[in-house]
Amino acid sequence: MIETIKQIEGNIGFGYDIHQLVPSRKLVIGGIEIDYHLGALAHSDGDVLIHALIDAILTGIGSLDIGSHFPDTDRKYFGIDSTILLSEVMTICHSKGYKINNVSLTVILEEPKLADYIPIMKVKLANLLKVKVSDIGIAAKTNEKLGLAGESKAIIAFAAVSLNKIET
Repeated sequence: MIETIKQIEGNIGFGYDIHQLVPSRKLVIGGIEIDYHLGALAHSDGDVLIHALIDAILTGIGSLDIGSHFPDTDRKYFGIDSTILLSEVMTICHSKGYKINNVSLTVILEEPKLADYIPIMKVKLANLLKVKVSDIGIAAKTNEKLGLAGESKAIIAFAAVSLNKIET
């Protein structure tokens, strides 16, 4: 049997983020506040999942990373809700003629468990990205007690995005 391989057209973006976990901070993941005694130490709200997603989108369209667009030296971004930054990035994405096809996200932390939050995150992100909920995949992993994430000292996220030029 001869198989035909379809050519995939479009761009791929990849993003990564890590934040230290500390007491007295909120834990925000995928635009959702998670009830937990530790939160991300960051200039913004510290949403590693959205930060990784932003980098994936920006690099996928050939742009510079999140720090270039939203520097942590700028007071106007202090404590900012990362969904606002993602909305701004989507404006940039569309202005360059791109649309999101699908998104694959992974967040790594030992606890708390995220299974109950993931469906809510997917809906929130789908609305922000203007894609179907089924076009977003989110995996929550532990680090098997290894490294900073495994010791509950950090939270890590990875993002991959498929983008296409909008046909006009």
